[in-house]
Amino acid sequence: MDISVKDFGELSGQIVQEYTLTNRYGVSLSAMTYGAAITSIRVPDKNGLIENIVLGYDTLDEYVSYRPYYGATVGRVAGRIDKGKFTLEGKNYQLETNDKTNHSHGGNYGLDTKIWTVKTESTENEGHLIFTYKSLHGENGYPGNLSVQVTYTLTESSEWKISYQATTDKTTLFNPTNHVYFNLSGDPTKAINQHVLALTSEYFAELKEDYIPTGILLPVKETPFDFMTADAVNKGFESTHPQNQLVSGYDHPFVLEHIDEKPEAVLSDTISGRRVQMTTDRDAVVIFAVNTLDGRHDNEGNAEESYAGIALEAQNLPNAINQKGFGKVILHPNETFHSETTYRFDTML
Repeated sequence: MDISVKDFGELSGQIVQEYTLTNRYGVSLSAMTYGAAITSIRVPDKNGLIENIVLGYDTLDEYVSYRPYYGATVGRVAGRIDKGKFTLEGKNYQLETNDKTNHSHGGNYGLDTKIWTVKTESTENEGHLIFTYKSLHGENGYPGNLSVQVTYTLTESSEWKISYQATTDKTTLFNPTNHVYFNLSGDPTKAINQHVLALTSEYFAELKEDYIPTGILLPVKETPFDFMTADAVNKGFESTHPQNQLVSGYDHPFVLEHIDEKPEAVLSDTISGRRVQMTTDRDAVVIFAVNTLDGRHDNEGNAEESYAGIALEAQNLPNAINQKGFGKVILHPNETFHSETTYRFDTML
């Protein structure tokens, strides 16, 4: 496994570096120390053409200025927290509200805005980028000194594994995700309308007008949210369903059924033949594909179109701290948070 590094930019006097893992088949994964963010994943199509299949920028300044969460590690808590309020061990907390009246993706200066420390490891069959960051007590309003480790592994089997580990010295919240956007065509000027998605999910979370879950889990059956059988994602872009209309596509958590030896999500592009299969131990995946990618952002010098990418954000359900039955997002001092999500890249026959 080959590992290379280069300077990607400078922020507040600190050099941001980009590391690249490349396996023997030419599949590569690049990530930078700013936000522990994935900047590129290059895989072959059915004809062997290797291209970048994730959205990103050429410069650090663009990541900092626009903050689209491209490929970033998001937290401490991914998604929205209603009014930024929660109660923990009898104490009320108020987080900053950076998404209108709600708290979103860890706040204005979440994990995606930090410069992480990184070390590399390599074996014959795997390469590892091990990112670490310590979020101090009170950062963005969260209690506890939180030590976070995120490891990106690229295997010779063309798998990208994300392993999370975290500890705290005071009871806190932790529900991270990675916000990579896929465009399996390898061309960000082409919309992902004809990408095909399959999910092992029978229920999705209904959203309010401010995108906070209502607490109701709706059945996907006979709705544009039904991907139990693989279907084109653009059925939700063109739908008159009120939940699709609310967000101009999808920005919804899907509750995952963990079925033995079956991926929780499969995304494919019939034209390029590329496919990504996601397995995770998290309770849910947020499918984010909306029409706001409108050409403002560039990727390798090309203007991006509406619906230029789709994110498969493995996490526990948003606003879980304020919703019964939405899963565990509390981390205690005597615990170590562990989680793993794997994306496997291949081509369809």
